[in-house]
Amino acid sequence: MRRILLFAATTGYQVRSFAEAARRLGIEPILATDRCHIMQDPWEDEAIPVRFEEPEHSAVQVVEEIARRGIRIDGVVAVADKPTHLAAFTAARLGIPWHPPHAAGTCGNKHRMRAIFETAGLPAPHHFLAGRPHADTEYPCVLKPLGLSGSRGVIRANNKAEFVAAFGRIRKIVNDPYAPIQIEEYIPGREFALEGLMTHGELRTLAIFDKPDPLTGPFFEETIYVTPSSEPDRVQHEIIETTRKAVRALGLTHGPIHAEMRVNDAGVYMLEIAARPIGGLCARVLRYQTHTFEELLILHAVGHAPDELATARPAAGVMMIPVPEAGIFEGVTGTEAAREIPGIEDVIITAKPGEKLVPLPEGSSYTGFIFAGGSDAPFVTQSLRRAHASLRFRVLKSLDVVGN
Repeated sequence: MRRILLFAATTGYQVRSFAEAARRLGIEPILATDRCHIMQDPWEDEAIPVRFEEPEHSAVQVVEEIARRGIRIDGVVAVADKPTHLAAFTAARLGIPWHPPHAAGTCGNKHRMRAIFETAGLPAPHHFLAGRPHADTEYPCVLKPLGLSGSRGVIRANNKAEFVAAFGRIRKIVNDPYAPIQIEEYIPGREFALEGLMTHGELRTLAIFDKPDPLTGPFFEETIYVTPSSEPDRVQHEIIETTRKAVRALGLTHGPIHAEMRVNDAGVYMLEIAARPIGGLCARVLRYQTHTFEELLILHAVGHAPDELATARPAAGVMMIPVPEAGIFEGVTGTEAAREIPGIEDVIITAKPGEKLVPLPEGSSYTGFIFAGGSDAPFVTQSLRRAHASLRFRVLKSLDVVGN
């Protein structure tokens, strides 16, 4: 039997989706996750306990455990940002094609990534790493923590007062009063995402997502992703070619990549690239006539990805439901009405009653997800907006929730 190592930080929906997809393909998933090594298989899933903060050391332990079990691993899959570095070290030790450790590590550092893009001759904003607020900063600018994802801690500042406030706020978010912060000139323009697969150094584009809602700050909460892109072929070609140059500059070679970029009259500006697939439930938006997105990535990991892919519908999209306000989530109405809107495929509320809701920039999760499909991208976008407008959230305001 073929086997894959599945590196994941949690045992949530995305992990279950990959595990189930592997079993459908007749491939055994071996889970490696960040949990206490002293506890004896508390979830009875035979997972290998690892520490994502110690990727090189944990890779040695994973390889030793694989040898102890006397099994052969045919591929690796990593879910979310932290597991990717460990997956890279492990794949290198096992001799399995994947992104090299130095490249996966660079993807977790916004400053190093930006410097590499600039050195490669890609369009880049003025940027620098700051240990304290700088008096000569030009505005508007964007402040970013080095290692967080999902727009968490990313703040636009239009003047000195906003800059100083954002600087202190980010350091509280990362819980480090001395943390250096990436400062970048604000890049105007439309924002996009590209989902792709690297195969021995060659990029295969799976989808270009438009983000139709303007992301101008002060925080950058993503909402709608819709594909295929409505941009002219010339712009889409430029997005793909710039991404290809960027992944090669980073050294990413084999496995999924998720790239974010902005486009304006000056060209395509890469924001960042992750050595992983699109996160969380959003992966459901990519479906093919013969395979799910998870099945495609698993087949690629074991060297059997199909050459041709036909999408399951002409256009598709997802809305990551923003946190309506800070407080304690009590419930939501209107989900059934939202599901009845033409084009809507599902509405999933992931927030649980009693859960604390924290908006960006401190927050790191969404209230839920809306999925839609249809004849074209404008129809899908409109369906998502109508469905979201149907929802009514009940949130109990609380003084101890960040954001009040």
